[in-house]
Amino acid sequence: MYLATLMLLGSGELGREFAIAAKRLGCRVIACDRYENAPAMQVADAFEVFPMLDGKALRAAVEKHKPDVIVPEIEAIDTATLAVLEGEGWRVAPSAKAVQLTMNRDGIRDFAAKALGLATSKYRFAESRDEAIAAATEVGLPCVVKPVMSSSGKGQSTARDSDEVGQAWDHAVANMRGDRPRVIVEEHIDFDSEITLLTVATRDGVLFCAPVGHRQESGDYRESWQPAAIPREALQSARSQARKIVDALGGHGIFGVEFFVRGDQAIFSELSPRPHDTGMITLISQFPNQFELHLRAILGLPIPSIEFAGPSASAVILADRESHAFSYGGVAEALALGAPGHAVDLRIFAKPKTLKNRRMGVALARGESVEDAVDRAKTAAARVTIDYQD
Repeated sequence: MYLATLMLLGSGELGREFAIAAKRLGCRVIACDRYENAPAMQVADAFEVFPMLDGKALRAAVEKHKPDVIVPEIEAIDTATLAVLEGEGWRVAPSAKAVQLTMNRDGIRDFAAKALGLATSKYRFAESRDEAIAAATEVGLPCVVKPVMSSSGKGQSTARDSDEVGQAWDHAVANMRGDRPRVIVEEHIDFDSEITLLTVATRDGVLFCAPVGHRQESGDYRESWQPAAIPREALQSARSQARKIVDALGGHGIFGVEFFVRGDQAIFSELSPRPHDTGMITLISQFPNQFELHLRAILGLPIPSIEFAGPSASAVILADRESHAFSYGGVAEALALGAPGHAVDLRIFAKPKTLKNRRMGVALARGESVEDAVDRAKTAAARVTIDYQD
């Protein structure tokens, strides 16, 4: 009856688009998250509500639904239980090793720098305010301080002196996930740009999407564009490093590999073994999009080519406060910005609750150039309003 049964661990906007891609190919989708009515649950065949760090609940859900593939979509998961399940014969995409190493920034950074020899910034880890200040002295000021476990860049800040390092420690710990107060203190790279290289590990080899450029604010992306204009040598280096790390992590699926670009250099930053938030742009920029690529790679389906549609951009739609009672306006005005050859589209995530700076949707656009597409996407996003009723 179904092509495959897939269990999503994490059911936000990325999980929602993956679930839609999976349903289009006749898969059964079980969406799991810590709260009810999460975006992916609204389009899934069934759902389970439990904390993803609860190993017993995770095992119970797997044994109940018997998925062909377990598909993690967030960082904060009981990865030890995932590894045990994989050892028992349950399939984890792309692999339990990849999910374990990338759950925390310390694991993936040490793996990239020490085990694989990738180019990274100088970094140290700290488990107290004093250790963070000492680490900053070693890597140099200014420096960037991030919790080793967080999502969407939460808790990240730049410190320019010792006092600011202490404040950055407080900010990181207040915004971390999990119960381990640990941060990474890393050298501030004076980079030309940041990119995400969407890298697809398939049974037939590794494929790359056109590089995605992005702008960050408060540790989270605000706009992304494709293709990012970077030197050919930097792109070749990024591809080489991305191929090396995804091969080492193993398994099949899409990886969002982030780099700082400085001149001809590509400096490894982070990796997500799943669709990437900046990759929402692929919903308008290419076929197959990142969610379809992830699905095809997981299921071992062919990917004959990745067809690029032209200069494209995305811009986020943010809430500015907490509310359970709200609606959306300006959708028609945003979509009216589209024109022949210059498509504009929206994704409203249907999250049941707003929070300050929570991503509630994204505007997508194509244009004559990357700059035109970015301008069009930002204008469309600005026309969408969140209207609060409380």
